[in-house]
Amino acid sequence: MADSRIDGVRLAGIAMAVPANVRTFEDDVEAFGEEDARKISAATGVRSRRVAGIGLCTSDLCAAAADRLLNDLDWDRGSLDALVFVSQTPDHVLPSTSCLLQARLNLPKRCAAFDVNLGCSGYVYGLWIVSSLLAAGGVRRALLLVGDTISRLASPLDRSVAPLFGDAGTATALEWCADAGPIWFNLGTDGAGGEHLIVPAGGFRRPRTAETSVRGDGIRSDEDLLMNGAEVFAFTLREVQPMVKSVLSAAGATADEVDAFVFHQANSFMLKHLARRMRLPENKVVLALEDYGNTSSASIPLTLTHVLSGRLKTESLLLALAGFGVGFSWGAAVLRCGPMVMSERVDVSC
Repeated sequence: MADSRIDGVRLAGIAMAVPANVRTFEDDVEAFGEEDARKISAATGVRSRRVAGIGLCTSDLCAAAADRLLNDLDWDRGSLDALVFVSQTPDHVLPSTSCLLQARLNLPKRCAAFDVNLGCSGYVYGLWIVSSLLAAGGVRRALLLVGDTISRLASPLDRSVAPLFGDAGTATALEWCADAGPIWFNLGTDGAGGEHLIVPAGGFRRPRTAETSVRGDGIRSDEDLLMNGAEVFAFTLREVQPMVKSVLSAAGATADEVDAFVFHQANSFMLKHLARRMRLPENKVVLALEDYGNTSSASIPLTLTHVLSGRLKTESLLLALAGFGVGFSWGAAVLRCGPMVMSERVDVSC
């Protein structure tokens, strides 16, 4: 889509929740051998990540983050008009997880709630959707809940995904504010790339069978996440730079004026290569991969909380956000945030 501008929307706060269970570099050494584990860690930048156990769902993480954030904001839950849940790992095929979260969080029955099935670009898309609802009128306060337990889809034997992905849930509170500065968005899609980052079986197109669960190559079944790293890398280099350039131009901002670039935490090698290619100041491209890995849709708000929390509590920062990946789908936003509530991390046990 063309660059779009939305006025009158303020980010009031962000919180994140992660599983208490930590998987470390030493665990990867045990699974893949020390030499391969070191090579993987060097390329991805991941030393540890949080992994959800059986019975812990994305909704549990997002609910914990939302509870913490609403308490820290001291918002009356009856003042919430909308809840949007962005995830590729919902609780059920139906009903929508957002409906269950509305009841779980004790939000009013007049609260609109719906799910959005997106991954790596999901946070930016979610901001665009919720900001649009607020700007349209009728909605004054809203919750954007974004997260995934993507490790549950990765074969533990697949070294291309298992040592990379971690799990997290986040909550972002937004509200109508006439004095808030504009948020600029740029979004795009190329569904022809869908086959390169996919769980082939388990949906309605190809239901689960005894055959789809078999790891025929000894590594991955058709019910496991398949990632064609070369194609994903090529897509990222092709689409992200012009997207960010376009949305910065629309916002009338230069890279030097941006306080921080917060990209989807795909992997360290990709992000550093992208930053060099775009000639971005290295100290402005923030990373949270070492401690959390690639947390799919949650990676941007998690990085904001993990790396920029101290500054956002007290300062007003011009941020450039960019999500890109599964779909293929991408989205960027330029906005000014802070001072705002940045809640402490919540660790959730199974």
